[in-house]
Amino acid sequence: MIIEIDFNSDEALYMQLRNQIILGIATSRFHVGEQLPSVRQLAEEIGINMHTVNKAYTLLKQEGYVKVDRRRGAVIAIDVDRLETLAQLQDELRVILAKSICKNISKEEVHALIDEIYEDYGGHF
Repeated sequence: MIIEIDFNSDEALYMQLRNQIILGIATSRFHVGEQLPSVRQLAEEIGINMHTVNKAYTLLKQEGYVKVDRRRGAVIAIDVDRLETLAQLQDELRVILAKSICKNISKEEVHALIDEIYEDYGGHF
């Protein structure tokens, strides 16, 4: 598993790990049904505390990206309610777009960025 953690970042390690797994799902590096490493395994592999990995996995479970199976551990399982996700995305985009407007970034530039990022994820859906 390729997880990139920036130990110099201001972003919490568990959030970086969570985001890396979500990005992995979006880019098809991780697939539905795929088993993630155990908390202990991933902590050792990355060189972080097991509680940090556990916090990331718990958050991923709460957000609907993984299920925890007693026999298999954390497994990729995308079952987030679509309408709930759209509402959350709208809230997050409001803040991002407000920041963009404050920095004089045009609607066209925002659209170009979205198109570019969407294509990075394969542009399917």
